[in-house]
Amino acid sequence: MPADNPAPATPALVSGARLVAVVCAAQIFVQLGAGFWPALLPQMMENWRLTNSEAGWITAIFFGAYMVSVPVLVTLTDRVDAKRIYLFGVACTVLGHLLFGLTADGFWSAMATRALAGLGWAGTYMTGLKLLADQVTPKLMSRAVTGHAASIGISGAVSYLLGDVLADQFGWRLAFVFSAATAFIAWLMVASVVPSRRARPATSQQTPAKPASGGGLFDFRPVIRNSSSFAYSVVYCVHTLEMSALRGWGVAFLAFVATHTGLKDETLSPALVVTVLALLGTLASIAGNEASIRFGRRRLVATAMILSIGFAAIVGFAGSTSYWLAVGLLIAYGMVVWLDSSSVTAGAAGNAEPARRGATLAVHSTLGYAGGFVGPLIIGWTLDLAGGMSPMAWGLAFASIGVLILLTLVAFLMMRPANLLGDHGR
Repeated sequence: MPADNPAPATPALVSGARLVAVVCAAQIFVQLGAGFWPALLPQMMENWRLTNSEAGWITAIFFGAYMVSVPVLVTLTDRVDAKRIYLFGVACTVLGHLLFGLTADGFWSAMATRALAGLGWAGTYMTGLKLLADQVTPKLMSRAVTGHAASIGISGAVSYLLGDVLADQFGWRLAFVFSAATAFIAWLMVASVVPSRRARPATSQQTPAKPASGGGLFDFRPVIRNSSSFAYSVVYCVHTLEMSALRGWGVAFLAFVATHTGLKDETLSPALVVTVLALLGTLASIAGNEASIRFGRRRLVATAMILSIGFAAIVGFAGSTSYWLAVGLLIAYGMVVWLDSSSVTAGAAGNAEPARRGATLAVHSTLGYAGGFVGPLIIGWTLDLAGGMSPMAWGLAFASIGVLILLTLVAFLMMRPANLLGDHGR
């Protein structure tokens, strides 16, 4: 006899390879405008007469908006089709870039439109990862995360140079309108190709959906108690803090060094340097994840953090003495910062309870972008407190980031998180 409440048919899914290709391509188009603001920061500070702190706030508000909205948006993917959340996020990204290009004329309008773009990224970044995480095998999870991160990293890197070139040729307003158009292409790709589907149920269809560890949809306590996953999220917090500080202020730091040292040669412009930095950083992230599989995830993450502390201690002080030294140090520093990027996200997602993966990624993102929010502010505040841009001020700004990494390294080692299935020493 047929069941009284037959289960709804599961919609046909695209192949795993095609799904990964479409989501990664969409993330490339969404991210093409990511570096426009930091690439144009020196110009915009001069045009709008912004202080270092104000510039830091405009950079940071993107991460702040992400931080407060991602716990809701990503956690909802445990109950709501992740595609719907993703399309909402991309729509906000389109609107944020478009309004910045058409209406921004100073501190407050820039803050509002950058916040809208941050809300959009909250519904796009980890939601895109969730689209993949729900449909790939656990053994494939680490490399799927790496491919997702690589697509975002490459596009984000190119965005620095692209924003600089577009602003130079057509003006900064049209540059942001262009980034809105590419994000709209991403919306069309996912809307037309990725199938709609129900979120994976936490239990059988005969019982109400409830996470296996107990608690409601927005109860994050089981996520925090899972120390093997949560430890990687704690590291992700300072990882994103450091990355956002470097990406948000890298162009401004190199522009300062060029002026301070009297450099006239523009062969390698600050925007081009940060583009190269981010591209090499993406490769370092891929290599770092493979190293995690081969040598152990805990060991790779701890090594990357130790190297980051060393670079943070010297890049501002030594880099201020020579533009080419600053270029070399900044690129090497960026590669170290990116080294554990995929590893910590894969560590958090791979160690999560399957029924709590959306909530785990929400906590992971919230912690990460809390760090991303603070990072640019620390640089801006330190520069202003030290009397403005100077070799000493830049040295202290980067060194303060290094202190935070050191404290987090101690916490990570004390928590002793697990490696993933397939990692060496599992």
